[in-house]
Amino acid sequence: MSDATTTGVASSPAANTRKRAKSTNGTATPTDKETQQKLHEQQKKQEQELPSAPPKTRSRKTPKYRHVEATHSLIRPSCLSHDSNVSPSFLGFRNLMVIVLVVGNVRLMIENIQKYGVLICLKCHDFRRDDVLVGLGLFCLIPLHLFVAYLIELAAARQAIRSRKRMAEGATGPSERDRRKFHNIWIVVAWTHMLNITLALVLTTYVVYFHVHHPFMGTMAETHALIVWLKTTSYAFTNRDLRHAYLHPVKGESVPELYKACPYPENITMGNITYFWWAPTLVYQPVYPRTEKIRWIYVGKRLGEVVCLSVFIWFASAQYAAPVLRNSLDKIASLDFFSILERLLKLSTISLVIWLAGFFAIFQSFLNALAEVTRFGDRFFYDDWWNSESLGSYWRTWNRPVYTYFKRHVYMPLIGRGWKPSTASFAVFFVSAVLHEVLVGVPTHNIIGVAFLGMFLQLPLIALTAPLEKMKMGNGGKMLGNAIFWVSFTIFGQPFAALMYFYAWQAKYGSVSRQPMPSGTK
Repeated sequence: MSDATTTGVASSPAANTRKRAKSTNGTATPTDKETQQKLHEQQKKQEQELPSAPPKTRSRKTPKYRHVEATHSLIRPSCLSHDSNVSPSFLGFRNLMVIVLVVGNVRLMIENIQKYGVLICLKCHDFRRDDVLVGLGLFCLIPLHLFVAYLIELAAARQAIRSRKRMAEGATGPSERDRRKFHNIWIVVAWTHMLNITLALVLTTYVVYFHVHHPFMGTMAETHALIVWLKTTSYAFTNRDLRHAYLHPVKGESVPELYKACPYPENITMGNITYFWWAPTLVYQPVYPRTEKIRWIYVGKRLGEVVCLSVFIWFASAQYAAPVLRNSLDKIASLDFFSILERLLKLSTISLVIWLAGFFAIFQSFLNALAEVTRFGDRFFYDDWWNSESLGSYWRTWNRPVYTYFKRHVYMPLIGRGWKPSTASFAVFFVSAVLHEVLVGVPTHNIIGVAFLGMFLQLPLIALTAPLEKMKMGNGGKMLGNAIFWVSFTIFGQPFAALMYFYAWQAKYGSVSRQPMPSGTK
């Protein structure tokens, strides 16, 4: 008797092939999967061709014996099984999660309105007249340091031109005297640049910390100062190398081909540095890839997104984040850790929403609008950081302008000097941690070290999550790394920092808003 007669189970061609393969070497061959996959595709095709119209409109002849069709004729795994050869789409689950998030947040909005009422008040923010005047003054004065750097480089370029002319009179290369002179000039230029960029940051920090009360105005001024500080440093380092290549070219090394459109010292002009001031990048180049024209409709759309998202962030901060932060003050004062954790979890949702809106407003909308106006071609401002498989991947992808700056001007020069990659990374994160503390602690008038530690402690987290990217367990390691990233990012990252700085501000100054909190709300 056959197997079908005794057991009632029909053997498929794929099963017969598998039996033959196992009888020869004990393992399944690649042909088994290919045959099974083809049969599976044929059955799916037959299922798609099932009649959906009345019998009279069908062209195919209906089989006589309709109840004997072999429904189970293939060996097939379940859709979500690891044995499945085809990865299912989770588009429906994504739509479900979006609906759940929307419904859940709408419920929280209704609950918030019922509990606190409408907290939006245009006249309640304590924007002092002095803060506005000082902020505008800083906005106009901070770029002057960039133009001081231009004057320094202009003097160095003229000296380089004179040295090049002396070398062209018959010398095959720079003399020892010229080399010493170049080194001495670079020392003077370097110290002058250092004094300039130090004043650019120190003076602004002093004014913001002692003379600008409102944290929003202080943050805008301090951010502008940091951007100009980073740009000025890049301008000095880049022109130093270009000047060296102009006077003492090294065999086998050359400047990028792109720079030939504006070679040194032709790039030392007022127009060139003015463009760099407005360009959406922190890294100086004499030439950038440029687009042909400005699409003003595109600019209008991006600026509209900036305005709408800014209003949303303001509304969400005042209506939802502020009550949670205020209600957390007594819990922090009494060190009620379980209540603090509950407030962190409650704050994490609105904090994440505000951060995502701010990210889109800045990196997608504002920077693209600025790039369109300046015809800046390279608009790779961020990568798909939301798919980060580790903390290191996140820091490499979410803020590309800052990442490329530190890689070009800090990390790679240290590696070139013989530093270990781990030591160079330590230096990069230390500098970044200091700048984060300056950017957050100075405008809030509370240098408490939370932003510094939050950034600097990323190094051990990066070391812990880096192996997950290389784990040989399919996508399991990457999924675990992505989950760790989101947990650390949404719960123990920004919400905790916001809570600490808000508590420090309230303990020192009280509320920045003149609107009283409704009594009896917890």
